[in-house]
Amino acid sequence: MTARNASLLGIATMLFGILLFSLNDVMGKWLVSTYTPGQLMLVRSAAALLVLAPFILKQGLRRTLRPERPGLQWLRVAIGASESTLFYVCVVYLPLADTMTLWMAAPVWAVLLAALLLGEKVEPARWAAAGLGFLGVALALAPSGASFSPPALLALAGSLLFAGLLIAGRKLRGTPDVTLVAWQTFGSLLLGLALLPFGWVTPTLRDFGLLALLGIVALLGHLCVTRSLKLAEASVVAPYQYTFIIWALLFGWLFFGDWPTLTMLCGAALIVVAGLALILLERRSARLEGGRLPATPPAAPRQGPASARPAVEKV
Repeated sequence: MTARNASLLGIATMLFGILLFSLNDVMGKWLVSTYTPGQLMLVRSAAALLVLAPFILKQGLRRTLRPERPGLQWLRVAIGASESTLFYVCVVYLPLADTMTLWMAAPVWAVLLAALLLGEKVEPARWAAAGLGFLGVALALAPSGASFSPPALLALAGSLLFAGLLIAGRKLRGTPDVTLVAWQTFGSLLLGLALLPFGWVTPTLRDFGLLALLGIVALLGHLCVTRSLKLAEASVVAPYQYTFIIWALLFGWLFFGDWPTLTMLCGAALIVVAGLALILLERRSARLEGGRLPATPPAAPRQGPASARPAVEKV
């Protein structure tokens, strides 16, 4: 396969993966109107673990259960499980596009966290791109007249957790995909069990199947994104992740009657521009430093058993 064909296939695979994640979010928003976030986390994680089981056995239980830096692994699991739960809570009260717009700001927050927590030196151009993204977040916080309402603040907290997930994923870059997915899925399963006492609605057989499908669709989306990154460079395929916002706008209108406001669209546009600028800056930095992996990678889609991993991680 030529490099051009591989890049085109990588782009197509990324686009399909984003579509799967978007469908996953629509299903999650619809199901969480009836079932509790704890139930969603529990059933979807259990279904994903069943699908993952052959891959875990192939890699070896010992290698999966005893990864490098277990303390950081547990921290990443806690952040990822909390972030996924917050997402399901937020979509109950906020339109899907509003929620996704805030979540896609994670790479912008990651620039700030890398400077504050890791002491990284951030060049002026990246600060400018981050500032543009923060302006987009400020606009997106009030897309439906809900500025600084509890759901909006929870969505903001969720995007910050997502950024923390990107930083943790960067530190665990050498850990195999299967190990990261398995740990994240198991953590979500444990959190789902912990949240069950706060509410349980017995699902119908159809809804139980949809709850299980929620995890499987997200897992397939994650595999598509991972495969796209093996076919093409991250800087080539990562920009296409922002089609997430387009799907969120379309599906929010089709399935939930959510009509985007002008301020939300402006905020989303600024966040996308800031994210693309960060990707271009990271690509330039990587070329100047001989192909080194970017310091603050762009965000991979946030949903799914594996939660989000930096889009530049290849295993």
